[in-house]
Amino acid sequence: MLSASMATSATRSTMEQMLESLKKQEEKPKDLPPALPSRPTSKARLPSNVRMRRSSSPSVGRSSDSSAHSEARVLLESSGLKMDEARVPLKAIESKSVPVQVPPSRTEAGFVRDSEIGEEKISSKISTRVEKFNGFAYADIRIGSESCIQESELNDLLYYSNMDSPYEIIDPNDESNGPNFSPCSVSARLKCTNRNDANLCALTKNSRVWCMLPDNQWSLGVVQSIFGTEAIIKISNGKTVKFSVRNTLPANPDILEETNDLIQLSYLNEPSVLYNLQQRYVQDMIYTKAGPVLVAVNPFKDLGLFGHDFIEAYKCKARFHPHVYMMADIAFDAMMRNGISQSIIVSGESGAGKTETAKRAMQYLASIGSCSRIENTLLKTNPILESFGNAKTLKNDNSSRFGKLISIHFNSSGKISGANIQTHMLEKSRIVQQAQGERSYHIFYQLCAGASHALREKLNLKPASEYYYLNQSNFLTIDEVDDAERFQLVLEALNVLEISPDDQENIFRILAAVLWLGNITFSVVDGECHVRVDNDEAIRNASKLLGCSIMELTMLLSTHKVYAGKEYVVQKISQSQAANMRDTLARTIYASLFDWLIDCMNKSLTAHEKSKGRSINIIDIYGFESFNRNSFEQLCINYANERLQQHFIRHNFKLIQEDYILEGIDWTRVEFEDNQECLDLFEKNPVGLISLMDEESVSSEGTDSTLVNKLKQYLGGKFCFKEDKGRVFSVRHCAGEVVYDATGFLDKNRDLVHSDLLQLLSSSNCWLLQLFSLNISKESLKLRSPLVRLNGTECKRPCVASKFKGQLFKLLHSVENTSQHFICCIKPNRLQLPGVFEQDLVFQQLRCYGVFDVVRMFKVAYHIRMTHELFAKRYKFLLPENIATDDALSVCIAILHRSNIPHEMYQVGFTKLFLHAGQISRLEELRTRTLRGIISMQNAFRTHAMRSQFKKLRSTTIFLQALVRSSMAKKEYLVLKERHRAAVTIQKKLRCRIARKSYSRTLEMVILVQLLEDGLLEDIPTFFGSSCRLKI
Repeated sequence: MLSASMATSATRSTMEQMLESLKKQEEKPKDLPPALPSRPTSKARLPSNVRMRRSSSPSVGRSSDSSAHSEARVLLESSGLKMDEARVPLKAIESKSVPVQVPPSRTEAGFVRDSEIGEEKISSKISTRVEKFNGFAYADIRIGSESCIQESELNDLLYYSNMDSPYEIIDPNDESNGPNFSPCSVSARLKCTNRNDANLCALTKNSRVWCMLPDNQWSLGVVQSIFGTEAIIKISNGKTVKFSVRNTLPANPDILEETNDLIQLSYLNEPSVLYNLQQRYVQDMIYTKAGPVLVAVNPFKDLGLFGHDFIEAYKCKARFHPHVYMMADIAFDAMMRNGISQSIIVSGESGAGKTETAKRAMQYLASIGSCSRIENTLLKTNPILESFGNAKTLKNDNSSRFGKLISIHFNSSGKISGANIQTHMLEKSRIVQQAQGERSYHIFYQLCAGASHALREKLNLKPASEYYYLNQSNFLTIDEVDDAERFQLVLEALNVLEISPDDQENIFRILAAVLWLGNITFSVVDGECHVRVDNDEAIRNASKLLGCSIMELTMLLSTHKVYAGKEYVVQKISQSQAANMRDTLARTIYASLFDWLIDCMNKSLTAHEKSKGRSINIIDIYGFESFNRNSFEQLCINYANERLQQHFIRHNFKLIQEDYILEGIDWTRVEFEDNQECLDLFEKNPVGLISLMDEESVSSEGTDSTLVNKLKQYLGGKFCFKEDKGRVFSVRHCAGEVVYDATGFLDKNRDLVHSDLLQLLSSSNCWLLQLFSLNISKESLKLRSPLVRLNGTECKRPCVASKFKGQLFKLLHSVENTSQHFICCIKPNRLQLPGVFEQDLVFQQLRCYGVFDVVRMFKVAYHIRMTHELFAKRYKFLLPENIATDDALSVCIAILHRSNIPHEMYQVGFTKLFLHAGQISRLEELRTRTLRGIISMQNAFRTHAMRSQFKKLRSTTIFLQALVRSSMAKKEYLVLKERHRAAVTIQKKLRCRIARKSYSRTLEMVILVQLLEDGLLEDIPTFFGSSCRLKI
């Protein structure tokens, strides 16, 4: 009765109007937009038991279930949720879940209370619950007994809260969520399996299969015969072996071998993927696509795949093979096309080639956005970063010992307008200590090998073998690496960065001072309670290079000042304390120098014009490390890898599948391996590994032993934490289990700087050291806490682990707002040899970095996701004008129908359209072809219009020119007429005068002749006068 009364009294809702409009659309003529088709089944089909359950249940039709629709509307409206606010298509009611907008007043602690809405208020046929997700209430409308998420799956869900993650995720443990809270998230601890539906096939004679050998290696074979559950198979070495059918997997046909995109493989089992990579690696094809991920296998040799010719080929779209240049080009094109910043994230374990890959991506972007000064400056930062921040480790000859993010800014025309470099957590302990077979930072060896004679004299330099900080590992040179040549490249780069010669000399002066500090020795006096500094060459050279007196440096290294009341008291220190003070001074100076160099680079790369938000970020963070002895640095490095891997999982699995569920499309979740549990071990507050380590670090009684005991106490029951004896514990990372030795953890995490050390630096005559002291003091004051000063003598900076965690979260926040491209670097063998492919090592990396899961995911995923409005805006002009409407959803369906895209190739969500790979290219081709036709017609029309306008203008111009010429001719005629008259008058006068003169002369001659004839010649002078000048 309640439902009936409310239904009759309620006004017409948007849903009812939509139902009526859809019925009318079915009766419209064919030239109008087609109605929304039934949602096609995706390739990722539901499990068989669900399909059977659905097929056995009554069909849900538009007319037959109108009562269910009205009941759902009444239910939501009775709870304060109006259907008018739920802007969803009709298929939303037929699907399992409907997102509806929840009024803010109806929510509490982020969710609608179960007591307000209820679990089953109508009948057993329809039940609902509403949950808030990303600003929407997610209403799970269940028809019959079918639920959006099965209860058996809830036990596998793993989440993280806002406090412990850089992303905004709802806390599932909040009591206000209600007992029936079921957020739309993917399974967290699911293991990938080789025997899913895609990998199983019926064995037949002569079929290609993969066989599991006794040594757990896969071998390719051909089926010879089959006997029940066993098969006789001829494997690759020519032997014929009997295998159980359960120990075989189908192999891809020959035609798919060495394909450059793993998604194109028919069978995506692990041996098929591994074999494809191996075959390409043997033929020096190190790049392979895995959906959106580029897999790069380190060749450990120069293959000639880089340089100007390759850059031009990818820039001109003349090459389409997978390459780091192609990935950079895709990012650049997306940035220019959409105006959205991009990020290229390079991941992989130590020695996989991340640094080289990031450098090649930067090389391509610098070339394609060529700007003479900034391009050259950007490329010249590489030699400096590698020399001052890279070192040889047991796994890599050029390992980056810091994390970096390089942001390249572009203007609207695609030219580089500037760049910025951010660095994170330089490994300072390597300056004073290295393991056997490793080296310190490259710059020390380059300085000793390549410095000029004059510079050696100024710095009192000796060969690298004579410095303790360099010779303790018994490894001074790297094969096929010329340190002297590399030093010249560093000098050239410093000049390009416009660092003055004086500043360069100060840089090398500080480096030499660090080396000489390592050679300072101590002698024990007073029964091992006090030490003195040996007055030898080391202390003299170190004090000279640091710009202080020998006495000041000696007092710093052998005594300790503490407050006693209002006065300082000088205490003598032990030999271990003195050595620690020496090493702290060396670490502090070098780390400050590294930060100053980064600042100099950023000043040289500063953008001189606005980039309008266009930038491409290249992220290169440490590779996963596991040595015989793993310390605090390895813990932080591996934690960074875990966080980066979770970022990869989030964007390639979680967000995509959550989007599918929220949009209500037919989708079966793809299982994947998640490392969230390991991240929780590090980040959970207040009992995470980092928070517990910080807690012990700020405690005056905290030691490495108490830290390990606390870790065992609070983390001992965690799956990813393993207890061990003494100060040792283990962590199960996504890349494998790592054993850590906690010795020195707290000291490294505290990173204390003695006030006497800062006073020594501030009194130096080297302005760089004075600047370092000032910067450290400013940082301490900025982050002042009650424990900033311990006994008035120690200047405490924030704990290293928590600071590093904050930097990592900040980095991920900045990357979150960009479109992301992933490059997974793979290390093919442990010995760093070319042409060697260790299957077990590569398999482990592919699995821990999620490559297998990505391939399976994007084999069935929808590669293109566009909102209805964006899709309609881009392709609406493809429709005839008489069927184009303002309804974005109708426009989308009409476009898909007219483009003849099969139903199984797309799905329509509540707000987005999902298309499989290749379909958008068909639309783009049709769009391009249509645009070209339109442009051709517009070309012809504009040509005709412009020609007609030109003819009209020409005739008008000619007429005007005729008028002007006529007027000018008339004026000129009048002038010429006046001139003619004047000329005639002048000629007349002149002729008259000439005639008169001629007449007068003729008259005189006639008279003369007459006189002669009359004999009057003697009287001529008298007759003519004395002036007569007649000539006879």
